[in-house]
Amino acid sequence: MSPRRWRPDPVHGDRIHPWLPALRRAPPTNPERAINLTKLPRVLLALLACLAPTTLIASTQVIENLHWTRETVGIIAVVVFVVSYLFVAFEERTGLKKSKPVLIAASLIWGLIALQGQQSSAAEAAAVQAGFRIIFLDFAELFFFLVVAMSFVSAISERNIFEALRANLASHGFSYRQLFWLTGIASFFLSPLVDNLTTALVMSGVLLAVGKDSPRFVAISFVNLVVAANAGGAWSAFGDITTLMVWQAHKVEFLEFLVIFVPSLVSWLIPAAIMHFSVPARTPEKSVDDADIRPGGLAICVLFGITIVITVVGKQFLGLPAVFGMMAGLSLLNLLAYWIARRERLDPKIPAQASTYSIFKIIANAEWDTLLFFYGVLLSVGGLAALGYIELLSVGIYDGWGHTWANIGLGLLSAIVDNIPIMYAVLQMSPAMDHGQWLLITLTCGIGGSLLAVGSAAGVALMGRSKGAYTFFTHLRWTWAIALGYVAGVATHLAMNAHHFTNGVWR
Repeated sequence: MSPRRWRPDPVHGDRIHPWLPALRRAPPTNPERAINLTKLPRVLLALLACLAPTTLIASTQVIENLHWTRETVGIIAVVVFVVSYLFVAFEERTGLKKSKPVLIAASLIWGLIALQGQQSSAAEAAAVQAGFRIIFLDFAELFFFLVVAMSFVSAISERNIFEALRANLASHGFSYRQLFWLTGIASFFLSPLVDNLTTALVMSGVLLAVGKDSPRFVAISFVNLVVAANAGGAWSAFGDITTLMVWQAHKVEFLEFLVIFVPSLVSWLIPAAIMHFSVPARTPEKSVDDADIRPGGLAICVLFGITIVITVVGKQFLGLPAVFGMMAGLSLLNLLAYWIARRERLDPKIPAQASTYSIFKIIANAEWDTLLFFYGVLLSVGGLAALGYIELLSVGIYDGWGHTWANIGLGLLSAIVDNIPIMYAVLQMSPAMDHGQWLLITLTCGIGGSLLAVGSAAGVALMGRSKGAYTFFTHLRWTWAIALGYVAGVATHLAMNAHHFTNGVWR
């Protein structure tokens, strides 16, 4: 490397590349072990330079409040967000994927905020840029976590695990009432591992197969599936996006979610017990078990469990983000995929052209519309936080109503507005709540979406699968029973876990 391209450091006397002023070294405490930056490859130095500002930004997860709620940019941003969410709410009617309006909204909101920052002052412009980076880094961590989780679910599905479960249940000759409870129990305990949406879709296949001659059974059982899947997802960090966000924000640790297991169970059992008497008391015809698990299927399930263990250990004991464990699991899944592909190539029963198993094809089957929807929502809500609206909401709701009533009310609101923006808004508010209150908002945001069919991704998905048997109004007929479960679940938490409310239950 030519010496004329380096210049001396006036402080330390080192030679340093002009591209990298941020990498000047302090005098080494042990000169023999000191690293000479001039001997590093230029590509590595450039990478270090790029990483330096990112590390600084990631260490400060606070979005500065710009206090622009009364400015024109603030009013326009609110209108844009509301209009985009109306398109999300009417996705089934318009056919417009939910990610598209929120992506446009996020771009418009932050574009307007950046323009206002440039016209204001250098300090506010810098605050806008820092705020965007903070939210984007939050999303990036969530994004890679979800990509891995969705890839595992797709891999499990591709190996016929879910189809084998459906065929096995449908071929045992269970009565309608037995199937009602079996699918509900399976949903409640499967949802904490593979999220509520996937669980509802898997179990719905069983119900559609055995209930093809009884639309009434399908309708009631689908309501039960939605309630059970949402309740099951509330007591696990992996059960819902909202619980994942709470865990990543260190508001509730992994094992602490088990505290709301009983309240979540109560919130499902009460409406299930009420609906039980409306389920037909007869037995459908047995179907044929026509699905076998493909090679490597059980190994993927075991590997998914190992990945969860790595994720929990990495976060709880090593202090690393949850995405570390998930990416480690993805690397192991890649190795397993190589073994599966090699086995299929060597299997004479499988045609050569059919042996194309690839982990990248599995990843491509992830729910990209959902992932981009999360991006749009997080950036939009983060933009409103930067403008100052989230702080206004925090003062109006938490200071006005008190923590308990505010958390109960926000849970009810999640039946109308998706629980993801609600939970992200609460995390941005970061009210001074004790541990019991954070468990309460986790519970209510998890089970509140069950009140309406459009209140959760599971309900919306099942309306599309039922071919008219399960509708918005079918679900609405049982909202009163689900509301009883909601009240009972909240009351159970307030009574059982009162010792977690250090500032008092009704503060």
